[in-house]
Amino acid sequence: MKTAKGLLGAAVIAASIASLPANALEMGATDKAIKLAINEWTGQHLSTRVAGAILERAGYAVEYVTAGYGPQFIALGEGDLHATLEIWTSNAPGQFNEAEAAGKVVDIGGLGLDAREGVLYPIHMKEICPGLPDWGALNACADKFASVETLPNGRLLDYPADWGSPGKDRFEAMGMNFTAVPAGSEGALITELEASIAKKSPLVMTFWQPHWALAEYETEWVALPAGTEECYNDPSWGVNKSATGDCDFSPTRIFKVTWAGFNDTWPAAGDILANYTLEAGAQQQMMAAVDGRGEDINAVVAAHIDANAAAVDALISAAKSR
Repeated sequence: MKTAKGLLGAAVIAASIASLPANALEMGATDKAIKLAINEWTGQHLSTRVAGAILERAGYAVEYVTAGYGPQFIALGEGDLHATLEIWTSNAPGQFNEAEAAGKVVDIGGLGLDAREGVLYPIHMKEICPGLPDWGALNACADKFASVETLPNGRLLDYPADWGSPGKDRFEAMGMNFTAVPAGSEGALITELEASIAKKSPLVMTFWQPHWALAEYETEWVALPAGTEECYNDPSWGVNKSATGDCDFSPTRIFKVTWAGFNDTWPAAGDILANYTLEAGAQQQMMAAVDGRGEDINAVVAAHIDANAAAVDALISAAKSR
């Protein structure tokens, strides 16, 4: 299996090590498992399991706990979970904002993924709706995207309900002639995309990158109005003069969050997670292996760690040397 070098660039590692103070960080409570949240999509599973493998290599016990994207912050705030490693600013749940404001959780920095969210369609839809990717042309073709459950509106396949409703929210703000229908899961999104391509049937859906499916299938993003700060704060800015959010997703930052007591409990582990990054290309290759080729996720993660052993060991050494 091919794996990309995806954790930390050598220059970044060298610069980090060069600036280290002499005092070593304590390992902390190595007899207590660090509980990492597992959310609802494969990319997050990989981001989390790579981080967990690094912590285990450093000498920590790790436990993976399935948790909803929003509800996980309640458990994090109580210290029942200890870290979640792939939060998207474009879809950050209200529970995070509340927990952060209360000082119960901490944003420990970016994951490093070059990401995008938006609305896309399989490329054959340009034959059915020639004005694509323009959003106005999409709206004019809404009836061509209709289903029995949405007639006379077009059907927008949105994220699973647990992830929020970003497609629905922006299409409603823009006055689009579409009804959003939540997918049951990430797998359901992919199943519909594959079926649409095989049958040349209509589909427009909320989606994101990095994702292995975008390397496998030819798709195109709908050209929505730019997701600027003005769009989200000034109703007079966009196409709907009485609403905000009538535009594309804002640029996305993906970041990591820990329980507020994490660094006091596991000082070196806190440093490892704060400095842990994962490149989009590496994550996408691992997703293709797991979801596209059916490989075991633990084997895929182990291969990635082996391919990046020097960077991983430098990250661990740096934490233990601070």
